[in-house]
Amino acid sequence: MAEPGARFHFHGRRKGRRLRAGQQRLLGDLLPKLAVALPETGELDLVRQFPGADAVWLEIGFGAGEHLAWQAERHPEVGFLGAEMFQNGVARLLAHASERGLANLRVFPGDARALLEALPAGSIGRGFLLFPDPWPKQRHAKRRFVGRANLDRLARVLRPGAELRMASDDPGQIRWMLEQVLAHPAFEWLAAGPGDWRERPADWPATRYEEKALAEGRRAAYFRFRRR
Repeated sequence: MAEPGARFHFHGRRKGRRLRAGQQRLLGDLLPKLAVALPETGELDLVRQFPGADAVWLEIGFGAGEHLAWQAERHPEVGFLGAEMFQNGVARLLAHASERGLANLRVFPGDARALLEALPAGSIGRGFLLFPDPWPKQRHAKRRFVGRANLDRLARVLRPGAELRMASDDPGQIRWMLEQVLAHPAFEWLAAGPGDWRERPADWPATRYEEKALAEGRRAAYFRFRRR
């Protein structure tokens, strides 16, 4: 049987430096309890994954998990679903979940495109795509996650009025995000002025990657869009 999402070609690393013993234990012990498996047919049952949750929020490419864990800790009434291919990032999120006792967190350690296709329509109350790989070379631009096909997938699963948050510190990626999302009929930009996209909202914590980028002098853009 093919792995769910096998029809998608993934560009990027799946593993980094060797995991420490504690991280390996988390992958072996905790991940099976929090991992989401896609159904062979039909849609993913989010009610079963998050019984009693008021809403489900999705983060695509959660990196080391700081943002996702922060949100899950502060919104226990919401179910949080994170998709990440990078094994080391998954291990770091599991460490956050273990240390903070996050019972409202689930992980999809696979291609987010496969997850998006399995989610029910209108099932996601908020989406996050923070500092994705910019693929800066022009010939690699088609590898960027933000594009018409994935925006179509996001538009399908986001409920009307749901917020979609994106961020980047790469000038080319920032322009690309705006061009792609503003050209899509399902989304509207919530910015009323420069302060609405140059300043991170109070309920949007910084990640370790972001702090490093800012320390190196790169400016980030923080976009908030609404599903029409």
